[in-house]
Formats: sequence, C-alpha cells, structure tokens
Amino acid sequence: MKAMELHFTRTNGVVDDAIDQLMNVAGGIHNPAIVREMILAALKAGQENMERADLKLMNSTLKEMRFTAKVFGSYRDIRKVTVFGSARTRPHESLYEMAREFGGKLAEAGYMVITGGGPGIMQAVNEGAGSAHSFGVNIRLPFEQKANPILLENPRSITYKYFFNRKVAFLKESDAVALFPGGFGTLDEAMETLTLVQTGKRAPLPLVLLDEPGGTYWRQWADFLERELLARGYVSLTDFDLFERVHSVDDAVSKIRGFYARYHSLRYVDDRLVIRLSSEIEEREVEELRREFSDILRLGGDLSLSKPLPAEEDEPEIALLPRLVIDFNRRDFGRLRKLIDAINTC
Repeated sequence: MKAMELHFTRTNGVVDDAIDQLMNVAGGIHNPAIVREMILAALKAGQENMERADLKLMNSTLKEMRFTAKVFGSYRDIRKVTVFGSARTRPHESLYEMAREFGGKLAEAGYMVITGGGPGIMQAVNEGAGSAHSFGVNIRLPFEQKANPILLENPRSITYKYFFNRKVAFLKESDAVALFPGGFGTLDEAMETLTLVQTGKRAPLPLVLLDEPGGTYWRQWADFLERELLARGYVSLTDFDLFERVHSVDDAVSKIRGFYARYHSLRYVDDRLVIRLSSEIEEREVEELRREFSDILRLGGDLSLSKPLPAEEDEPEIALLPRLVIDFNRRDFGRLRKLIDAINTC
C-alpha cells in the first residue's frame, strides 16, 4: 500500500479523523493539539525511517521523558536543587560529610534534592536530605552507577538509558544547581549548565560550586577559564557572574535562598521578558534598576512595573504576583543574573 503523505496541518483527511477518534476513545487527553502532532510525528517517523535503531531511540526517548514528567509532576510547587559530584568520593572523606550536611540543610529549608542516584557525593546528599526529600535520576552503566540505598524502592527514582534524557531531567526540574568536585561527568554537567544559562536556553538559576575549606578544585577550574577562555575572547567577563564559588554549606544554602528572596520566576511574552516577584518593589527602586541596567535593554526599550500580561492567563496560581516587564536584549545573560541579584537586594 502506498504511503500517504502526512502533514502537521489538518490536511490529512481520514488520518486526522482516526487520530481524533483515537484520542476520544482513550479519553482524558490534555492539550490534544500537541498530542495530535506527537502521534503524527510517530507516523511520519515510521514512514520515513527504515532503521530499527533510529525508531528504537525515538521510542525510548519519548517513553523516558513521559515517565520523567509523571514522576516530577506532583512536586512542581516544591523548589528542588540538583547536586552533582564524584561517584568515587568515600564516606570517610570530608567532602562526603559536607555533601551529607548540605542535603540535610536543603531539606530543612524546604527544598528537595535531585541527584544522579548513585554512590559518592550523590549518596551523601540523599542521606542528608532523606528519602522523602530525594529524587534519583540514575543512568544504566556497566560499572560504578547503581542506585544508592536511600533511593531503593523510592517512587522518585528513575533509571535512564540515554544521558541526554537524564540531562534534561536534571536541569528542567531544578531551581538551583550545586556542584562538588568530581570527574568528567561533573565537569560535563558544569559546562552544560553554564552553556544553557549563558545562551538563554535555561532560565537563570543559582549555580553554586562547593569545595571544602582550602580546596582548590573550583578555583583552578575558574583560573583555567580566565586564563584560556576569557583571555582569548571566547567568553565574556560577565559570564563569570553566572556561577559562584563557596567553601561552606551555609554559604551555599544562603546563595540559593537569596536568589529567591524576591525573584519568583520569569517568562518571555513575545519579545518582552516578564520577571515575576514574590513581593512588591517601589517605583524609585525600579528607576534605579532602569538606570543601572540600561545596557541590557533593547534600543529604545524600557523596564517597568506591570500587572500580568494577557498571555499569562494560563498561570492563574501566580496572577497576583507583581511583575517587571523588560525589553531585554536576550544577549547579556550574565548581566540579567546581576539584575536578578539587584532585585533581590532592593
């Protein structure tokens, strides 16, 4: 039978009718227009690709992302901190105890933690936070990575086949990222987070680099960035405002909590950036922010107080929060982070 040419527009005749009927029979479909396109994408993939391996990758990816959304869905209103660090750190090491203390203090402050679910720093953080405050986003590896005892039988433990799905979960679901010293994986996550925040593909968030008192791991890493990247013009000086180095658990928790002192969240509406605040800000403070951060406004742009924009009607739970609407140039994300810091300390 000759394959029918499919389109994402509603021009597929009986196929569109069949998809509509399928969704009606299944029932309970949210956002049917999006689900319709997902079904069409699967059909088109089946028509276009004869490689079983490619289809298996698409299939596994969709199933892993669906399950991720299901597991995290009930906890959207609780802030979470993703913590990275070496799987090889042992319980007798000072960094292990520091990570355990960090997990405990985050839980006390009302946060949940997300780790890779394995041993070392990950297990220490889960021990400190406790099973009830922990998520584990594990990965299938032939060595080293098995679910730690805190996450065994935990309904918030997920094991992934693909690293890229796991990375999405780490950053999509977190409100802050903290990194302890570690190996290739830790450095990969550090650079991944920095890249996404620097390019605006991830909303600004606290990125805290922890080391023990006197430790040189993150200092030497930052020295390398300055010596080899900044000096060659590969990055900008303001990119260094996207992360903070600390040598104590209390400082790390304070940095995370301080980021949300007044800042709540942000959203782009067309070509404007809307920053939602958890408390009021005075007009004179807005004027000071307008002067200090005029460099990140588009030509002729403004920074002003606002009520929710019409496009935000789909978030009624935060409708009462005050807003700052900014004609942001979408380029200087290090400066945007400094603007958030300034908003929090007004």
